[in-house]
Amino acid sequence: MDPVLALALCCVTSLLIVACAAVLIVLLALDEAESKDRPRILVAVAELVRAVRGKR
Repeated sequence: MDPVLALALCCVTSLLIVACAAVLIVLLALDEAESKDRPRILVAVAELVRAVRGKR
């Protein structure tokens, strides 16, 4: 396999995994949350995703 293609496939796969994990975390966290707690939960999940992707 071409190394450039392998690298592109790895990047796309890792992005897909992080996106799926973020969606699952949000769905599980917001399931039983009250409406006043939802903004804080979404901010925390956004910070978690940034940390996993290495942006923070």
